[in-house]
Amino acid sequence: MTAADIRPRSLRTRPSFADAVFRRTAFSAGIITVGIMLAVGLFLSVRASQAIGVAGPAFLFEQQWSPETKQFGIAAVLFGTVTVAAVAMCVSVPLALGTALLISEVAGGRLRSLLVTMVDLMAAVPSVVFGLWGVFFLQENVIPVSRWISTYFGWIPIFRVTDAQGHVLTDASAFTSSAFIAGIVVGLMVVPTQTSVMREAFSQAPVGEREGALALGSTRWGMIRTVVLPFGRGGIIGATMLGLGRALGETIAVYMIISPLFTINWQVLKTGSNSVSALIALRYGEASQFGLSALMAAGLALFLITLVINFGASSIVARSRSGAQTN
Repeated sequence: MTAADIRPRSLRTRPSFADAVFRRTAFSAGIITVGIMLAVGLFLSVRASQAIGVAGPAFLFEQQWSPETKQFGIAAVLFGTVTVAAVAMCVSVPLALGTALLISEVAGGRLRSLLVTMVDLMAAVPSVVFGLWGVFFLQENVIPVSRWISTYFGWIPIFRVTDAQGHVLTDASAFTSSAFIAGIVVGLMVVPTQTSVMREAFSQAPVGEREGALALGSTRWGMIRTVVLPFGRGGIIGATMLGLGRALGETIAVYMIISPLFTINWQVLKTGSNSVSALIALRYGEASQFGLSALMAAGLALFLITLVINFGASSIVARSRSGAQTN
């Protein structure tokens, strides 16, 4: 045997029938999912092309919504969408972070199972139920809080509640159906999603590093602060972005709570706001053919925004599972 006849031995193995079926099924499911998403984007683009061609770049900056007169844009509703989502994140992130730490680091045994079940059941509550609860229960109980914030923090422009002449308003009617109330409701809706992602990230913190921190005399909070939170940083960011994507697209609850307004309202505590999804739900039934194209354009803008946010969130969550966030 010569040196030329010596070759590396092949270590290839033929996959079993079950492995081949699973691989092809998973690949097909992924292709179908991406195809459906592309089809939705293509459908919205085609249906929105007429309105976008008429409005042009002004579609992103116009505050009115009057497709019949060719004066329409999503500046006001997009601002309202972002405002509601921002309030929702201020409410949901601390609650989700605290709940995830409670489940993964403090509670144990049956209590942990009970808390996980309750969080999962909360995620299954329909949006319309949250909307009804927000309209008939939460709103009247939040108005005193809104008035208090406006009274003591009114020197901050976003917390000021005034009329067109700049006079400070204190009546309860000035604080109803606001972006603040809608944001609280939406924030409670996204808490279960964020809690699940954070809890998964925290539970994967290395046991050795946990025990090492405790063996060196660290308290439980010290161990959480130095081990669990750094390891789960990617999960916290990913959960926040996933919740943000859900908050941006919430329809029914926001539609039931807010009072539609087609001008940019910088005062989050004041009555009147809007969102892209609520606009579509409000105007879809009475829209003309061109008006429907304008609504499709608004839906396309929301689709692209949520797509970017969710894609970024998925990437961050995937990286957080590798443990690369540990120090």
